[in-house]
Amino acid sequence: MFVDQVKVHIKAGRGGDGIVSFRHEKYVAYGGPFGGDGGDGGNVVFEADPGMTTLLDLRYHRKVFATPGEKGKNKKMHGANGEDKIVKVPLGTIVKVAETGQIVADLTKPHQQQIVAHGGKGGRGNFHFKSSRNTAPKYAEDGKPGDEFDAIVELRVLADVGLVGFPSVGKST
Repeated sequence: MFVDQVKVHIKAGRGGDGIVSFRHEKYVAYGGPFGGDGGDGGNVVFEADPGMTTLLDLRYHRKVFATPGEKGKNKKMHGANGEDKIVKVPLGTIVKVAETGQIVADLTKPHQQQIVAHGGKGGRGNFHFKSSRNTAPKYAEDGKPGDEFDAIVELRVLADVGLVGFPSVGKST
């Protein structure tokens, strides 16, 4: 079966939340804010694979999700970034936004990669909100959502051979 057009739902990873935490150590009174930042969400990446010839794999997996970033940690530690989701497609594939028809990716070279949906930015921990007026902030920033949209993945069929000849000379047989 030859599949040349598929509609998929694409969602990049959400950024991890910043954390509210305070420094707790022996002999350190009023250690201050110590919360870490959240990790960035994973991207959705399309890669041109010269070994593929059809979009049949995407026909049965119509939802493409990247992993979200992790929350920040204590001691100003950054949360882990989300893992990128790599989707392999054949050469000559075009990815368009379904609502607007805007072309997001055009994959024409072997092993070419294109980020289609960007992951969300991770939130900042309470360490970043410390000031001279508020030395112990009790709030942190939430992570931002990643890109989410419906896309049309379309395969352009490239002809390898062309027939030239006079009319009515049997080019079809």
